[in-house]
Amino acid sequence: MNVSDKDAMQGSTQTKRQVWKSGKAGAISRLKLVDEIMGSLPADKVRVRVSTVGLNFADIFALAGLYSATPEGPFIPGLEFSGTVEAVPEGQGEYSVGQKVMGITRFGGYCSRIDIAPDYLQPLPDGWDFQQGAAYLVQTLTAWYALMELGNFKSGHRVLVHSAAGGVGLQAMKLITAMGGDAFGTVRSEEKRVFLTQQGFKKVWVRKNNFERQLRDQQLVFDLVLDGIGGAVQRASFNALSPMGRLVVFGAAQFTPGKNRPHYLKAAWQFLLRPKYDVMKLISENKSVMAFNLIWLWEQVPLMTELIGEMQKIKITPPHIGHVFEFEKAHDAIQCLRSGENQGKVVLTLP
Repeated sequence: MNVSDKDAMQGSTQTKRQVWKSGKAGAISRLKLVDEIMGSLPADKVRVRVSTVGLNFADIFALAGLYSATPEGPFIPGLEFSGTVEAVPEGQGEYSVGQKVMGITRFGGYCSRIDIAPDYLQPLPDGWDFQQGAAYLVQTLTAWYALMELGNFKSGHRVLVHSAAGGVGLQAMKLITAMGGDAFGTVRSEEKRVFLTQQGFKKVWVRKNNFERQLRDQQLVFDLVLDGIGGAVQRASFNALSPMGRLVVFGAAQFTPGKNRPHYLKAAWQFLLRPKYDVMKLISENKSVMAFNLIWLWEQVPLMTELIGEMQKIKITPPHIGHVFEFEKAHDAIQCLRSGENQGKVVLTLP
């Protein structure tokens, strides 16, 4: 990628970039690092030299063919990034060359350069590094949408957050606390529980195999539950809701694929055993179940911009970066995230 700064600044047709591209969804192994030639910069885009790429579980599900929003045919995974503005079209005054930014994209984030509409960029906050910038928008927006738009969060609410040491979970715990809520978290290991304790969260415990009994023994009830796991954990969480309580589902980690492909028989069995909710019972118990896929906000620019502005008003610490991999090590980074052993965000860095 020996491209002159002059060529890059002018959006030259000879500007090169590296991307991680999958020829087709269905197997993680199809993801390959390739070189591409970028065309001239479109009049409605900004060119960003990427410094850090943030990984999300949606990347893994897309590569494995389990994500409904995945493009047909070849595609570049990745929903968020940070970097430096490298070129802008004439008359575009919102961003300037050399400005540090963080951004979101509907796929296409695993790259060394990206052409992106200004609507999907935000200035990198003062004092933040690129890794923190690439870890903020998607996971914090997911937590914010779950809490505020669907969860109807209020100060004083008791909120249970599953996978509380992960990217979304940790941001949710911080937001709940900052807004006067009572944050409870569950994790899969003692190591993660200790990590969250060190982050200042005291009401955290390791999930046991019989999670329903675990909740019942502690006599815990919640106004709101954020769940990205599914299965028996989700069912037990629903049963622990207080009247007018809400269960908000933003993922299904129980369907996480193997190292390369989905476990189809296991997934089919889990699908058959998934929690099912009777609307008449919901009425009688005064409970709600909601679910969402954040990627739909890509096409709702005014709403997305409004939500980002609202969540940025809440002062929380920058995202915790738990695992850093070089850009060429994307497969190692994906396996780190897929394993569920990560604490905080997993990112790829470029020179």
